[in-house]
Amino acid sequence: MSFRLRILRLRYHVSSLCTGFIQSLLHCTARSSTTIGVPSQLEASLEASPCEHLQDRVTIDTLPDDVLVESFHFYVNQSILTNEWHKLVHVCQRWRDVVFASPRRLNLRLQYTGKSPMSEMLDIWPVLPVVMNHALDSWENVTVALESEHHHRICQINLWDIPTSHWERFAVAMQKPFPKLTYLRFRIQDNTVASLPDSFLGGSSPLLRYLSLANCPFPGIPKLLLSANQLVVLSLFNIPDSGYISPQDLVTVLSAMSRLETLSLGFRSPLYPASRPPPPLTRSGLPALTGLTFCGVHEYLEGLLAPIEVPLLNKLDVTFFMDIDFVIPQLHRLITKAESFKRCDIAIVRTSDRAIRFTVYRDTNKLPTLLLEIRCRELDWQLGSLAQVCSSSLPFLSTLVHLDIVDGNVPQSHWKDEMETTQWLELLAPLTAMKVLHLSHQVAPHVCQALEELVGERVTEVLPALQNIFLEGLEPLGSVPKYIEGFIAA
Repeated sequence: MSFRLRILRLRYHVSSLCTGFIQSLLHCTARSSTTIGVPSQLEASLEASPCEHLQDRVTIDTLPDDVLVESFHFYVNQSILTNEWHKLVHVCQRWRDVVFASPRRLNLRLQYTGKSPMSEMLDIWPVLPVVMNHALDSWENVTVALESEHHHRICQINLWDIPTSHWERFAVAMQKPFPKLTYLRFRIQDNTVASLPDSFLGGSSPLLRYLSLANCPFPGIPKLLLSANQLVVLSLFNIPDSGYISPQDLVTVLSAMSRLETLSLGFRSPLYPASRPPPPLTRSGLPALTGLTFCGVHEYLEGLLAPIEVPLLNKLDVTFFMDIDFVIPQLHRLITKAESFKRCDIAIVRTSDRAIRFTVYRDTNKLPTLLLEIRCRELDWQLGSLAQVCSSSLPFLSTLVHLDIVDGNVPQSHWKDEMETTQWLELLAPLTAMKVLHLSHQVAPHVCQALEELVGERVTEVLPALQNIFLEGLEPLGSVPKYIEGFIAA
């Protein structure tokens, strides 16, 4: 009885201490009488137990199977390696039996990288699901494995930069059902390959939880997604023109994905929706969605957002192709209703010769809540577009207290003083609560020149709560630069 109480105490502490415990056990021999030292932290915890007759040492055979399984579970799950359980089955026959008797609890998988034919690996292990991660120059074996009769054991496929020379065979091999597949992620090396057929994965994959395709034309994907209502992550990125999916078709399949947590959608070029019908009277919800990433034209995003609700959204990453007029009321509605965007404190504007990026944080210790990028080369268009989107769609701007404006090492020709003043003021105008403004060395003269244009009562029209301005590149005790003397004095 006292020993059983001690085992219960062990199970209570095993979540935090079992890694060192199991690693010490791995050095034992197969003899049942071998004793294993208990880690000092665990031993001290056990001695604090009210149970009587505590022993200082335990043997392998003393631990019940269920305790071993729980210890093994924590051990294998703290590792990023799929085959970490291999070490356990080589300790002794009992451990081997315990491990193979609990394949689901220990999430046993065979990892295949294509370095040798898959049949060689399968011949030496029990029947277990297969995780496919290709190694360098292993595409022939990987393709043969997908074509083989063993495909029904593959539960994960992670293939990066599939070469054009193997794409056709890969596409053909993937047309049959993969009944165990829960994770599929691949990217094509070439941007001009043929589209995947509608029969991809047999047109159905009900167990799929993670799907990520990049550079892959797959216009028939709505058919597959209709069967994949268990998806947690869906990422379709760098979609070529030949793989265009209408926002209406995508909304139809998304409406059945009640478990979807992350959605990423990105187009290679600015493709516009053929038509945009008015929003329906009733909206469908994505109740579990917390992260949304989009790259494309704003009309597409508006068509996608109009019929859906995303109450738990806390991470938004949007990249727009340049447009003259951004009309995005649905983006405004989404941000207004999301609790995570009610208050944001810190923002960074970063310009470059390709795009302007606006990043927003709730505080400095967390990941960004919002990333907004507009792809455009001309600075005045960048500023004008960002100011237009911010003023119309980001209601939390009035809560920002800290703004950094930095440049991405752009050439001097990027700056055009006579065209930027109005755009800078339009961008800063909504920041009525901002107290701190930080300007990088190259940006400072241009922003300050815009502020200098404010005279008389207009000084407090922009940044009325401003308390501190930090200018990079100045001497610590240097005088105030002439390009901002008037604004500071006012």
